[in-house]
Order: sequence, then structure tokens, then C-alpha cells
Amino acid sequence: MSRRRRILAATTALLAAIPVAVVAMSAQAAIPPTPSGWTFVWGDDFNGAANTLPSSSNWIFDLGHAYPGGPGNWGTGEIQNYTNSTNNIRLDGAGNLRITAQRDGAGNWTSSRIETQRSDFKPAAGGKLAIEGRIQMPNVTGQAALGYWPAFWALGSPYRGNYWNWPSIGEFDIMENVNGINSVWGVLHCGVNPGGPCNETSGIASNRPCPGSSCQSAFHTYRFEWDDGLKQFRWYVDGQQFHTVNRDQVGAGTWDQMTTHAGYFILLNLAMGGAFPNALAGQTPTAATVPGHSLVVDYVAVYRSGGGGGTTTTNPTTTTSSNPGGGYNAYSEIQAESAQERSGGTIGTVSEGGSGVHQIANGGYLKFSGVNFGSSTARQFYARAASGATGGVSGLVEVRLDSRTAAPIGSFAIAGTGGWQSWTTVPANISGVTGTHDVYITFTSGQPAPYVSLNWVKFGT
Repeated sequence: MSRRRRILAATTALLAAIPVAVVAMSAQAAIPPTPSGWTFVWGDDFNGAANTLPSSSNWIFDLGHAYPGGPGNWGTGEIQNYTNSTNNIRLDGAGNLRITAQRDGAGNWTSSRIETQRSDFKPAAGGKLAIEGRIQMPNVTGQAALGYWPAFWALGSPYRGNYWNWPSIGEFDIMENVNGINSVWGVLHCGVNPGGPCNETSGIASNRPCPGSSCQSAFHTYRFEWDDGLKQFRWYVDGQQFHTVNRDQVGAGTWDQMTTHAGYFILLNLAMGGAFPNALAGQTPTAATVPGHSLVVDYVAVYRSGGGGGTTTTNPTTTTSSNPGGGYNAYSEIQAESAQERSGGTIGTVSEGGSGVHQIANGGYLKFSGVNFGSSTARQFYARAASGATGGVSGLVEVRLDSRTAAPIGSFAIAGTGGWQSWTTVPANISGVTGTHDVYITFTSGQPAPYVSLNWVKFGT
């Protein structure tokens, strides 16, 4: 599902739905064992009580008809209103996430769209990344399915907070489907719009029927692999490769735009209407479209394999820092590289000695667990920071307590300081804090470019 007005040049690839017997398939209710040669990075098995929402620790809910300040109708012409109501999105109590498209008496459609909190999914240098999901598409076909547009996909992290830099930041459509057709589409979006090396707004696409049972009647496993060693992207359904894009097809410059930023976040959504379904069937949905059908997701998982060096990422469910248990004195220097969680930036040496987290961009964050402020009220925040950002590039360094999505208790703005090793101590006022808290340092900018490096932070009264 892209921010695009896609008119598929590959309309000839439209496949007639083949009648099949409905196969009763139950979800596994757990992420399968990690394959040999791979390391588990992150995942969600959607186990939980029936009629509850998916974990807000893992997912962000996209609401309405657009990102704030972004293109209307999500840039695709889709017509539904996204909500976080359990009428549209819920765990079913059997290990599945269900995203359901509904229509009210006035003809208004609602559905849901979520994206991962993490936006740093990428392979190690020379290694591989795999994003995988076991999914059943909405079980509806024919006229009743016109306008249904389910998708499992990933977007480049610089899109967060910008919303106008697509497709240069990259988009991997791992599974797309429209109008109840028994086919999975895999698509790469890149470069410039319109045209460019990825033929925007169509993208570089391939599709095939689901193996065995139809995409609509059964669960299938959809997988995307990014092979940094071979400079290649690959798409699979039930282990069968059906699409490949190599760096040479798009050019080194376009490839680097997609692959050298902090990483990707993952999305799941069920749209109604828009450019893709309309291109294949005329204006959708129609009066014959039947509401109430669901995109059903058993699990989503991310794996890495091989490689070395490159951007270091951490799994929010594990502790991989030099201070894995957390526990900090708020009034002493807290080294940036000791964060229990990190998204964005890279750990490297600091000219003043020691290490820091370098070249952090919009959407990045650091989490420090168990920061003890004691009974004294902290009202100051200090950061040892540097910026080699070019003119016009700047951003905020924010302090939040106990949740990445909590309102900031203080922040400061930073632009170029003269270089990525030109360190300065920046003070900021914060709301009064006492006690012990998990501290999140978050990074927000209106541009996709990196704008700050961090050596340490500390607090004062």
C-alpha cells in the first residue's frame, strides 16, 4: 500500500479468481521457531484477550484520512476513515489480529491501519533482513470484494514527520491484494514520482496466485528479504520466491537513498477503494461490496542473518546495552550508548573520548531504564551534543517519562554546531521530576536528514 496514485502497467497480470473449497485454517497463535542461520529481532504473535487492541508498545495507530500535514486520503485515493475502535481492529483471543472494514447506514466506510513503533529494521552491513507475516486476506471475492485493499508493507523511517519524501525513502510492499483476486502482489517503490527507476507511481511489481488454497480462504506466509551482501530484494509466498529486484535495476544512487537511512517500519492495513483497486475494476467500492470482512494476521516477525558492522539495532524486548539492567543517577552523566533501547543513529567513538550515538534523525529515540531523580526536584536537562547538519536542517531533542508517546517534559532545538565532532553542552528547562522513571530521549525533525549526535545526558535541580 503506497502513498501513490497507482495505475498498474501490469494490468495483464490480473488473474481470474479460481473457485476453491473453503479450507478451515486456524492460526498458529505463536511465532514459529527462528530458522537456522537467522536471529530473531522483533515480532508480535497477537496473543491476548478477545476484543482488545494490539499492544501500544509495539504498534502506533494511524487515524483518520491522512497523516497530520500529509497527503489527503493517505495519498492513494482510498476512502475509509481509519479508527482504533475494536469494531475495526481487535485481537480475537485465538492468536490473531483482525482488521475489519465496516460501512455505516450512510455509506461511510471505516477500517484500521497500524505501524510498528520501531523504525530501524535493516540488515547489518553485508547481512540479510527478513520481514515475515502469516496472513489470511479478507475472505470475500467477486462483486462483494470490490474495493478491498489489504496490505502488509514497510516504509523508510525518514517518512515519519515528513510525509512528502516518498518514494525516495523506499517502500517494500510485502503483500498487496485488491478486489478479492486470488493473487499476491510484491512491489518496490523508489526514486522519484512520477517515473524514475521504479516506474512510479506503479513501482516495480510482480504477482502470482497463492499456492494451494486461495489467498482469501486460507492463511499463507508472506516474506520479504533484503540481502545487503548481494544488493538484492526478494519476495516470497509460502517459501516460493516470486519477485526479485537487484541494485543494478534501479542504480546505485537510488539504492543508497533507500538503504543508508536508519531503517524501516512495518505497516498492516485494510483500505477501501483507491487507485489500485479502481485501476483494475473501475470506481470502488460499489453498492455490491459487502462490509464486515477482515484481514487476519497470525504473526509478524523480523529476523537478521550474517553481516558485520553497520548500524547497530536493539530489540526492545531484550537488553543489549553496556548497562543491560538499567539504573542511573539522574544527576550524573548518562552515556548515550548505554541506552537499553535505541532506534536510529549509530554507536561510534567521540573525539572527546569514549563513545556516543551519532547522526540521529527524525523518529529516533533512546530509552534509559530506571533513572533515579530521588526526592530533589529536577528542573534542568543537559545534553552533550554535536551536529554536522547542513543549512536549514534542524530538530528537537525531547525528554519523555515512562513512555515514548508521553508528552515531552522539556526539549531543546539544535542545528549545525560546526561538525559531527563539534561538541557543546545544551541546557533546557523541564517540568519538575522526582522519583524513579524510564527516561526516553526522542528526536523530532521536519526533515529526513540526520541532525544530531549525542555523547551524554544528565539532569539538574
